[in-house]
Amino acid sequence: MFESKKEIFEYIDSERDNYPLTLLCRIYDVSRFGYQSWKSRGESAHRRKDIELLDSIERVFGEAGGIYGSPKIVEALKQEGLVVGKNRVARLMQENGLKARCSRIYRCHKKIDRFYASIGNQICERVATGPNQIWVGDVTYLRVNDAWRYLAVILDLFSRRIVGWSLSKKRDVELSLTAFKHAAKKRLVQPGLYFHSDRGAEYVATKYQNWLKKQGVIQSMNRKGVMNDNAQMESFFHQFKAERLHKNEYVTEKELRAVIIEYTGFYNRKRIHSSLSYMTPDEYEVRMT
Repeated sequence: MFESKKEIFEYIDSERDNYPLTLLCRIYDVSRFGYQSWKSRGESAHRRKDIELLDSIERVFGEAGGIYGSPKIVEALKQEGLVVGKNRVARLMQENGLKARCSRIYRCHKKIDRFYASIGNQICERVATGPNQIWVGDVTYLRVNDAWRYLAVILDLFSRRIVGWSLSKKRDVELSLTAFKHAAKKRLVQPGLYFHSDRGAEYVATKYQNWLKKQGVIQSMNRKGVMNDNAQMESFFHQFKAERLHKNEYVTEKELRAVIIEYTGFYNRKRIHSSLSYMTPDEYEVRMT
């Protein structure tokens, strides 16, 4: 776990408020005298390094819009060539009030009366090995000046890249179809592409199904009663709301659109993902294809 006594002493120093010093020294097989000697000898130098490291942490934290916790801060610094301990970064962030923004999601699910048993989950055992093999989509609710707006998003399952979206006052087939058409203009849509969604009315609409069939797209939907069949879209909406909408109010649809444009660009080009080996979606597609 530790490569030197210095790292042990640093860890003990960071945990002194949580555990007795005698217990920590016994667990890590060092003496109280050795710890006290290290602390008196190197406290000022250690503190100076903490201050320098904190500057880097605050910079990365600010550039990410305050959404990175300590694990992603560590990875981002590592990518810059600065290797630091996870516990040290976590301690400095905690001491200086740098807490990643997160919030609960308000999600309203409308009951769907129509049930298309012929459309099952076609992707539950499939793995995307490249872009444009499996897309997933969903719709969420956003508030603008005490009124609802509906956001439909299309995500490429291989890289988690957002490939299309649309915003409307109405949740209907045109909303979701527009999002897919925007994605189709930017990406290569070939017969055999899988598109997965929940069983929302807009996705089971005849107009939507017919359009997908004309493009050769294979439609897939959540299994009845299985809530995590579209977990990637749920995750994106959670991140978007927590990182851009939480505690922010938007008076006009124009303001909301600007935020969506900004965030999708940030998400695709700058936001690193642990599921992508701490790469961005754009970077992952370049490196892995």
